[in-house]
Amino acid sequence: MTVSNVLLVHAYLDGELNAAQALEIERQIAVDPTLAAERARVEALRTAIQDHFPREPAPPNLVRRIEAAISARQATRRLDTASHPSWRALAASVVLTAFLASSSTWLLLTPGSTETVADVVVANHLRALMATQPIDIASSERHTVKPWFNGRIPQAPRVVDLSRQEFPLLGGRIDVIGRVPVPTLVYQRRKHLISLSAVPSGTFANMASVPRAIAGYNIVSWTDGDTVYWAVSDVAASDLDTFVKDFRSAS
Repeated sequence: MTVSNVLLVHAYLDGELNAAQALEIERQIAVDPTLAAERARVEALRTAIQDHFPREPAPPNLVRRIEAAISARQATRRLDTASHPSWRALAASVVLTAFLASSSTWLLLTPGSTETVADVVVANHLRALMATQPIDIASSERHTVKPWFNGRIPQAPRVVDLSRQEFPLLGGRIDVIGRVPVPTLVYQRRKHLISLSAVPSGTFANMASVPRAIAGYNIVSWTDGDTVYWAVSDVAASDLDTFVKDFRSAS
């Protein structure tokens, strides 16, 4: 599974492909279990966001801009005669639709604060839990998991074996935060999963005041060199703190 194919799956689910492209990606999904799992994960993420993050009202300035665009569109329609196509109105509609789509996508995919990054990390964890498999590469061997990321993301993550500390490694996957693909390792604590995402530092906004929990999921974040780590799980907060301590001290 290549990054381009993953992006095509996302474009397919967003309705951005033409008929021929949609048929081709449907064919690839049918024969590639990894692409099929990615589709299921994205659909699960949408459901999780709808269930856990209520819609926010549009900012007043955005409302005024939309109303102004609609008024301009109606004025253009009145200027057109019934015998000529309303191409100006159509153009205004296209511009307005593109503006709304790009604005909402930017708000969702470009974290502007630590809280927003935390929301996306939790959403990624929820998506994985709801998917057929929570991982893309299943292995307890760190020498298998780490090389799997090579060629898929710019830099493979630090992978440590914590089985002796009762946090066995299950594998890893690639998540997306703010349009940036990031590696996520998956560990286990009894029957609970722990997602650990390694995000390049400086990619997003400042890291102050990380929330300790969102929607019942505990969160711990810390910076190590040029990487910001995000650990999220529904294990007890003390267990997650122990996991972070063991991970950071492991050789």
